[in-house]
This record gives sequence, structure tokens and C-alpha cells, in this order.
Amino acid sequence: MRAPAVEAGWLRRWAPALVPLEEGVWTAGRSTPVSYPGDGHVLCRAVEDGSFWFQHRNRCIVDAVRAWPPRGPLVDAGGGNGYVAAGLRDAGIPTLVVEPGLDGARQARARGLEPVVCATLEDAGFRPHSLPALGFFDVIEHVEEDVRLLEQARELLEEDGRLYLTVPAFSWLWAEDDVVAGHFRRYARAPLCDLLRRTGFAVDFASYLFAPLPLPLWLLRAVPSRLGLRSEGAVRARQDAEHGARGGVASAALRAVLSAERAWLRRGGSLPLGTSLLVVAHVEGR
Repeated sequence: MRAPAVEAGWLRRWAPALVPLEEGVWTAGRSTPVSYPGDGHVLCRAVEDGSFWFQHRNRCIVDAVRAWPPRGPLVDAGGGNGYVAAGLRDAGIPTLVVEPGLDGARQARARGLEPVVCATLEDAGFRPHSLPALGFFDVIEHVEEDVRLLEQARELLEEDGRLYLTVPAFSWLWAEDDVVAGHFRRYARAPLCDLLRRTGFAVDFASYLFAPLPLPLWLLRAVPSRLGLRSEGAVRARQDAEHGARGGVASAALRAVLSAERAWLRRGGSLPLGTSLLVVAHVEGR
């Protein structure tokens, strides 16, 4: 069942300094620069709906939020075009997109997500201890000071507030694709869980996603990047094919394997290897 829109009253209580920018979009009146490509929202929008990667990640995120539900609306910080937020909304989970890029904020609104906040999490001015839940879905790798961001998240979340995040996995998979995307790092499970604990969170669940992909990504992205054979142009040219947006037998086979992976995770299992990492945590007692 589709969740209702987050009421404007919630927004006024959480961030009273926000002002309307245009219909359905609110702003903080200032915009801190972020490490994200200028055309990133347009490129993502072109492949999201047909991409095995976006679809599988969304389904796993929805499953995790259902298994560890928040006590109120979820704020999707750095929510991009609203793809994750729309999936959560369609699963009955009220979600507010906070996205600093105006193109992304407008795309989110076009998906029927209102209100949308066009600002960074910090610029939005949310009150301390006000938010029931935060999502950082492939966001913290774009932030140079990830410790500071997680400390800020803890201060914004209410007691026992939930944090959901996905990140790219393993530094040995670093490739030109990460540079093009504006990443500062990739993560491994144990160090990320330790970082969360040091910043005041208790970890409820952590698992890698996309178990079939580490070897192909290492061979097709990481190794050519190390040899200087994978340029920015090559990354952009291969985007449709690598996301499986054009279908085909290989894409169908991969989707079947990922469906089994999702079933394993839904039964409470976790995966020791993958190209992404999904974590659920909550604020430990203050």
C-alpha cells in the first residue's frame, strides 16, 4: 500500500527555517557544494527504471526498512531523483527526499514525492533529535568527512532513531568509475560497523549485496583502471550496458541470481562478499 505524503507540518516542525522554492520544493536559501557530477541526476534517471542494480538495491532497502521499521517518516538524505524514496513510499513507508541538486529535487517531485527539500542535510537546518529515521543510500562515500556526517546524523535522530545506509564495497574494487562518480572511498563491513559504533550507533544488520559481481567488476573496471585503460568517456559510454538497461540473456540470468540473494537476506542471512554494503543501525542511548 502506498504511503501518504509526508505532511508539511512534519517539515515545519523538523526544519522551521525552510522556505518554498517552487511548487512542491522547499529550500534552505543556501547551497553547500557536494562531490557529485553535474550531470549525475540526468545520467541516473536514464537508466534507473530498467537497471538490475537500482532495482535489486531498492528491493533490499525496502526489505531492511520493513524488518527494522522506523517510528515515523524516513528522511532520504542525498535522495537524488527519488528512486529509493518512491520505492519506500510504494511499500507504505512515508519518505522525505532531501537533495541538494535542483535537477534531482525536481525529478523526485515528478515522481509524486512532495514535499522535496532542495538542500544538503546540514543546510536544511533540521532540529536536533527530531528525525525518526535517516537514509544515506550511496551518499557517505561522496562526503570527505564521513565521521562528521555520521556524528551529525546521530544528533539529528531522535532516541533510538534508525539509520539505513548503502555504500560501495571494498577498496580493491576502486576504479575510474569511482572517480567519475565523485567518490572519496569504498568501504568494508567491519571498519564501517566500527565507524558507526564510534559515532554513537548500534548496528542491527550488515551485509554485502551483489555477491556475483566482485570478480567481474575487478576484471572489467578495477584492473583496466589501474592500467590506465578505462577513461571517463569509457565509463559513461558503458553505463547502459553495465546496468542491464537493455535486457538480454545475461541480464535475465543475473536478475535470477539476485532474486535468490534477496530471498536469502530476507530469511535473516548475510553475505560475506559483494560490491555494495547495506547496514541498518540505531542511535545508542544518549
